[in-house]
Amino acid sequence: MTSSNSDHSNAAQLSYRDAGVDIDAGDRLVENIKPFAKRTLRPEVLTGIGGFGALFEISKQYQNPVLVSGTDGVGTKLKLAFQLKKHDSIGIDLVAMSVNDILVQGAEPLFFLDYFACGKLDVQTATAVISGIAKGCELSGCALIGGETAEMPGMYPHDEYDLAGFAVGIVEKNRIITGATIQEGDIVLGLASSGAHSNGYSLIRKIIERNQIDLSVDFDGKSLGDAIMAPTRIYVKPLLELMKQLPIKGLAHITGGGLVENIPRILPDQVMAALQKNSWEMPPLFHWLQQQGNVSDHEMARVFNCGIGMVVVVAPADAESAMNKLRASGESVWQIGEIKPRTANLAATVFV
Repeated sequence: MTSSNSDHSNAAQLSYRDAGVDIDAGDRLVENIKPFAKRTLRPEVLTGIGGFGALFEISKQYQNPVLVSGTDGVGTKLKLAFQLKKHDSIGIDLVAMSVNDILVQGAEPLFFLDYFACGKLDVQTATAVISGIAKGCELSGCALIGGETAEMPGMYPHDEYDLAGFAVGIVEKNRIITGATIQEGDIVLGLASSGAHSNGYSLIRKIIERNQIDLSVDFDGKSLGDAIMAPTRIYVKPLLELMKQLPIKGLAHITGGGLVENIPRILPDQVMAALQKNSWEMPPLFHWLQQQGNVSDHEMARVFNCGIGMVVVVAPADAESAMNKLRASGESVWQIGEIKPRTANLAATVFV
């Protein structure tokens, strides 16, 4: 290759680092995250971190396997992570949002890939984030088998980044949970959330901003910032174990839209979920948010999970056993309602 005789021949040489991309930093990050990823490996993983693509073998134990996929981010909860410089748990949120989603169809999460994008790569921050992703994978039993770290100068403000995740799970075709068998008389169980999870944070940030809230103040034995940033609970292991022991008719992950909009996603048209208002205690964080923001009951129920992160629908004969087994697995669970007939003029989720 010959050089040009243009006026630029005497200009200083430019490198990718001069343009804002540090390849060496990216290499250091890959080396940092390899031990975290290694702890998440499953026997089906055929290749490790660093290749062009990750290979995953489908186990021979499945007769008619169906793959279930899900992708998500963590929304504007990231803005509070930047503000509080708390990066070690946001990765758990990222994994939770996808694995809890595919779980509701009966799928066991198999592997996870992440996308981390920033303007300038801070290896320490990125390592903290991805260590949290690996922790989320450990909690859900899935392998962190790859991802992408994109350093894009000028695309993001200083010290900020974006996250997305992608999970793939597997379920036997005849064991897919669709909600189709849900009928009048079935029991609605609610599993406790760990906080606001990863939904409603634009409203949370508005409440903090309008009231000039100090996030370092004590709140229920911890800082308010820590309470607000509590990572999303991952329900995979206890619910997969329950599926082996009892028939589950329906599962709903309570994300954006709250109980009001997520439970109807699994209900047949002819029925509705009648929820008992006082069947569980709404955690202090949600009372505080409602008071500080002067948020109506209806708005709370369609923005936040209000203390219920996952809903399980079972036959009446299985309700007590299901609750006992979930409690033995470390979950807090309540009978929060019942499936009733629905007429055309009624909503699919009502509070009674």
